[in-house]
Amino acid sequence: MSLISQLCGDEIFDPFLSMINKCPVLNTPTDWKETPDAHVFVSDLPGLKKEEVMVEVVDEGKVLQISGDRKNEEISEDNKNDKWHHVERCRGKFLRRFRLPGNAKSDEVKASMENGVLVVTVPKQEVKKPEKKVIEIEEIKGSE
Repeated sequence: MSLISQLCGDEIFDPFLSMINKCPVLNTPTDWKETPDAHVFVSDLPGLKKEEVMVEVVDEGKVLQISGDRKNEEISEDNKNDKWHHVERCRGKFLRRFRLPGNAKSDEVKASMENGVLVVTVPKQEVKKPEKKVIEIEEIKGSE
């Protein structure tokens, strides 16, 4: 019996599906777009309630962190005799981290969640460009 068969049992092995299920990054897809006013992060979190998701700004305001826990189905009197044939939905903790750019107002982050879609908005601040100062070159007398 091959190692893959031993690990996967009788199921048909799909390496791509297996990778998605075991990888919290692929199992918590997140888009990041930049508008003129903000950085907007949109995460698909189907089946989760806002109480099961945490949005934080960490590392001195430099990193946006989205985390949570997809709970396993509770065993009760109604389902204790159920037999699972195939499980593809990932369970357990997930964590996504995004390094925020220098123009992010990390103290004004807002988050909302509807129908399993989390939207995090990080407003932008205007980054001042360093002023350009022309230095006059003096002529040194007597160095000829």
